[in-house]
Amino acid sequence: MRRGLPDFGSGVAGAEAGKHKKFSDAGGSQNPWLSDAGRTDFFSHEQCMILTGTKIQEKVLQKKIIIDPFYPSQINPNSYDFRLGKTLRIYKETILDPKRENETSIIEIPEEGYILRPEILYLGHTEEVMGSDWYVPIIRGRSSIGRIGLFIHITADLIDIGSINQWTLQLHCVQPIRIYAGMLIGQVTFWNVDGEITLYQGKYQGSRGPTASQIHRDF
Repeated sequence: MRRGLPDFGSGVAGAEAGKHKKFSDAGGSQNPWLSDAGRTDFFSHEQCMILTGTKIQEKVLQKKIIIDPFYPSQINPNSYDFRLGKTLRIYKETILDPKRENETSIIEIPEEGYILRPEILYLGHTEEVMGSDWYVPIIRGRSSIGRIGLFIHITADLIDIGSINQWTLQLHCVQPIRIYAGMLIGQVTFWNVDGEITLYQGKYQGSRGPTASQIHRDF
Protein backbone atom coordinates (compact mmCIF):
# COMPACT_ATOMS: atom_id res chain seq x y z
CA MET A 1 0.00 0.00 0.00
CA ARG A 2 1.31 3.42 -0.90
CA ARG A 3 -0.09 6.28 1.13
CA GLY A 4 1.19 9.82 1.47
CA LEU A 5 4.50 9.19 -0.30
CA PRO A 6 6.16 12.51 -1.22
CA ASP A 7 6.69 12.98 -4.95
CA PHE A 8 10.43 13.24 -5.43
CA GLY A 9 10.08 13.16 -9.21
CA SER A 10 12.59 11.55 -11.53
CA GLY A 11 15.52 13.60 -10.27
CA VAL A 12 16.51 11.09 -7.60
CA ALA A 13 16.76 8.15 -9.95
CA GLY A 14 18.60 10.29 -12.48
CA ALA A 15 21.03 11.55 -9.87
CA GLU A 16 21.67 8.01 -8.61
CA ALA A 17 22.36 6.81 -12.16
CA GLY A 18 24.61 9.81 -12.72
CA LYS A 19 26.69 9.04 -9.65
CA HIS A 20 27.09 5.43 -10.71
CA LYS A 21 28.08 6.51 -14.19
CA LYS A 22 30.61 8.95 -12.80
CA PHE A 23 32.22 6.19 -10.75
CA SER A 24 32.32 3.87 -13.77
CA ASP A 25 33.75 6.51 -16.08
CA ALA A 26 36.56 7.11 -13.62
CA GLY A 27 37.48 3.47 -13.88
CA GLY A 28 37.10 3.00 -10.14
CA SER A 29 39.92 5.45 -9.42
CA GLN A 30 37.66 8.21 -8.12
CA ASN A 31 34.88 7.66 -5.61
CA PRO A 32 32.16 10.34 -5.99
CA TRP A 33 30.99 9.74 -2.41
CA LEU A 34 34.33 11.09 -1.14
CA SER A 35 34.35 14.27 -3.22
CA ASP A 36 32.80 17.52 -2.05
CA ALA A 37 30.42 17.42 -5.00
CA GLY A 38 29.46 13.82 -4.23
CA ARG A 39 28.70 14.59 -0.59
CA THR A 40 26.64 17.63 -1.53
CA ASP A 41 24.71 15.65 -4.13
CA PHE A 42 24.08 12.71 -1.80
CA PHE A 43 22.88 14.71 1.21
CA SER A 44 20.72 17.05 -0.88
CA HIS A 45 18.12 14.31 -1.41
CA GLU A 46 15.25 14.53 1.05
CA GLN A 47 15.06 10.79 1.63
CA CYS A 48 18.49 10.82 3.29
CA MET A 49 17.49 13.29 5.99
CA ILE A 50 16.50 13.19 9.63
CA LEU A 51 13.72 15.61 10.57
CA THR A 52 14.61 18.56 12.77
CA GLY A 53 12.60 19.32 15.88
CA THR A 54 10.77 22.17 14.18
CA LYS A 55 9.97 19.91 11.23
CA ILE A 56 8.64 17.21 13.60
CA GLN A 57 6.27 19.78 15.12
CA GLU A 58 5.19 20.89 11.64
CA LYS A 59 4.41 17.30 10.60
CA VAL A 60 2.51 16.67 13.85
CA LEU A 61 0.31 19.69 13.10
CA GLN A 62 -0.17 18.34 9.56
CA LYS A 63 -1.09 14.94 11.08
CA LYS A 64 1.69 13.22 9.13
CA ILE A 65 3.31 12.28 12.44
CA ILE A 66 1.23 11.10 15.39
CA ILE A 67 2.42 11.95 18.90
CA ASP A 68 -0.43 11.91 21.41
CA PRO A 69 -0.22 13.69 23.77
CA PHE A 70 2.16 16.17 22.16
CA TYR A 71 4.01 18.91 24.08
CA PRO A 72 6.22 21.41 22.21
CA SER A 73 8.42 21.68 25.33
CA GLN A 74 9.66 18.12 24.64
CA ILE A 75 11.06 18.96 21.20
CA ASN A 76 14.84 18.71 20.76
CA PRO A 77 16.98 19.95 17.83
CA ASN A 78 16.34 16.72 15.89
CA SER A 79 14.17 14.51 18.11
CA TYR A 80 11.23 14.43 20.52
CA ASP A 81 11.46 13.29 24.14
CA PHE A 82 8.85 10.73 25.17
CA ARG A 83 7.63 9.62 28.60
CA LEU A 84 7.41 6.28 30.39
CA GLY A 85 3.92 4.86 30.79
CA LYS A 86 2.55 3.63 34.12
CA THR A 87 2.59 -0.14 33.49
CA LEU A 88 5.35 -2.76 33.45
CA ARG A 89 5.18 -6.38 32.37
CA ILE A 90 7.62 -9.10 33.47
CA TYR A 91 7.96 -12.75 32.50
CA LYS A 92 7.08 -15.27 35.20
CA GLU A 93 9.68 -17.87 34.20
CA THR A 94 13.45 -17.56 34.17
CA ILE A 95 13.80 -19.69 31.01
CA LEU A 96 11.83 -18.37 28.06
CA ASP A 97 10.80 -20.44 25.03
CA PRO A 98 10.23 -18.59 21.73
CA LYS A 99 8.09 -21.46 20.42
CA ARG A 100 5.34 -20.89 22.97
CA GLU A 101 3.56 -18.01 24.65
CA ASN A 102 5.42 -17.09 27.83
CA GLU A 103 3.34 -16.11 30.85
CA THR A 104 3.71 -12.61 32.25
CA SER A 105 2.53 -10.54 35.17
CA ILE A 106 1.65 -6.85 35.38
CA ILE A 107 3.16 -4.21 37.66
CA GLU A 108 1.64 -0.75 38.06
CA ILE A 109 4.29 1.82 38.89
CA PRO A 110 3.29 3.52 42.17
CA GLU A 111 3.57 7.24 42.81
CA GLU A 112 6.77 6.74 44.81
CA GLY A 113 8.37 4.94 41.88
CA TYR A 114 9.48 1.35 41.31
CA ILE A 115 12.97 -0.12 41.65
CA LEU A 116 14.27 -2.11 38.67
CA ARG A 117 16.71 -4.99 39.24
CA PRO A 118 19.54 -5.88 36.85
CA GLU A 119 18.63 -9.57 36.63
CA ILE A 120 15.11 -8.90 35.32
CA LEU A 121 13.85 -7.73 31.92
CA TYR A 122 10.98 -5.28 32.27
CA LEU A 123 8.65 -4.47 29.41
CA GLY A 124 7.50 -0.88 29.69
CA HIS A 125 5.66 1.36 27.28
CA THR A 126 5.55 4.91 26.05
CA GLU A 127 2.95 7.17 27.56
CA GLU A 128 2.35 8.56 24.10
CA VAL A 129 0.73 6.89 21.12
CA MET A 130 3.21 7.52 18.30
CA GLY A 131 3.91 6.60 14.71
CA SER A 132 3.69 7.77 11.12
CA ASP A 133 2.50 6.65 7.70
CA TRP A 134 5.10 8.93 6.07
CA TYR A 135 8.28 8.72 8.19
CA VAL A 136 10.30 6.00 9.91
CA PRO A 137 10.68 6.44 13.69
CA ILE A 138 13.81 5.30 15.53
CA ILE A 139 13.89 5.33 19.33
CA ARG A 140 16.82 5.74 21.69
CA GLY A 141 17.35 6.36 25.36
CA ARG A 142 17.99 9.90 26.48
CA SER A 143 21.62 10.67 27.30
CA SER A 144 20.70 11.41 30.93
CA ILE A 145 19.03 7.98 31.19
CA GLY A 146 22.07 6.21 29.74
CA ARG A 147 24.30 7.96 32.27
CA ILE A 148 22.51 6.23 35.13
CA GLY A 149 22.80 2.82 33.46
CA LEU A 150 19.31 2.27 32.07
CA PHE A 151 18.72 0.79 28.61
CA ILE A 152 15.27 1.40 27.13
CA HIS A 153 15.51 -1.17 24.34
CA ILE A 154 17.44 -4.34 23.53
CA THR A 155 18.30 -4.24 19.79
CA ALA A 156 14.74 -3.16 18.84
CA ASP A 157 15.08 0.56 18.09
CA LEU A 158 13.60 0.60 14.57
CA ILE A 159 9.85 1.22 14.32
CA ASP A 160 8.11 0.20 11.10
CA ILE A 161 6.45 2.88 9.04
CA GLY A 162 2.71 2.69 9.73
CA SER A 163 3.17 1.20 13.22
CA ILE A 164 1.09 3.48 15.43
CA ASN A 165 1.04 2.35 19.05
CA GLN A 166 2.12 2.93 22.57
CA TRP A 167 5.52 1.43 21.83
CA THR A 168 6.82 -1.34 24.07
CA LEU A 169 10.17 -0.61 25.73
CA GLN A 170 12.60 -3.34 26.83
CA LEU A 171 13.99 -1.92 30.08
CA HIS A 172 17.25 -3.27 31.46
CA CYS A 173 19.46 -1.66 34.11
CA VAL A 174 23.10 -2.31 35.03
CA GLN A 175 22.41 -1.56 38.71
CA PRO A 176 19.22 -1.04 40.72
CA ILE A 177 17.41 2.12 39.68
CA ARG A 178 14.11 3.72 40.64
CA ILE A 179 11.84 4.73 37.78
CA TYR A 180 8.69 6.84 37.75
CA ALA A 181 5.62 6.84 35.55
CA GLY A 182 5.64 9.90 33.34
CA MET A 183 9.39 10.47 33.49
CA LEU A 184 11.13 11.57 30.29
CA ILE A 185 12.91 8.35 29.34
CA GLY A 186 13.65 8.28 25.62
CA GLN A 187 13.70 10.18 22.36
CA VAL A 188 12.33 9.46 18.92
CA THR A 189 13.73 10.60 15.60
CA PHE A 190 11.89 10.56 12.28
CA TRP A 191 13.49 9.75 8.92
CA ASN A 192 12.38 10.17 5.32
CA VAL A 193 12.04 7.06 3.18
CA ASP A 194 13.15 6.23 -0.36
CA GLY A 195 10.82 3.97 -2.33
CA GLU A 196 7.22 2.87 -2.34
CA ILE A 197 5.70 2.78 1.14
CA THR A 198 4.19 -0.44 2.49
CA LEU A 199 2.53 0.25 5.82
CA TYR A 200 3.07 -2.02 8.81
CA GLN A 201 0.20 -4.44 9.43
CA GLY A 202 1.91 -6.79 11.86
CA LYS A 203 0.94 -8.49 15.09
CA TYR A 204 1.81 -5.54 17.34
CA GLN A 205 -0.29 -2.95 15.51
CA GLY A 206 -2.58 -0.99 17.80
CA SER A 207 -0.78 -2.03 20.99
CA ARG A 208 -1.57 -0.24 24.22
CA GLY A 209 0.57 -0.80 27.28
CA PRO A 210 3.56 -3.17 27.35
CA THR A 211 3.07 -6.06 24.93
CA ALA A 212 4.85 -9.37 25.50
CA SER A 213 6.76 -11.05 22.67
CA GLN A 214 4.56 -12.72 20.07
CA ILE A 215 7.47 -14.58 18.47
CA HIS A 216 5.68 -17.93 18.98
CA ARG A 217 3.28 -16.90 16.21
CA ASP A 218 6.23 -16.94 13.76
CA PHE A 219 6.70 -20.72 14.08
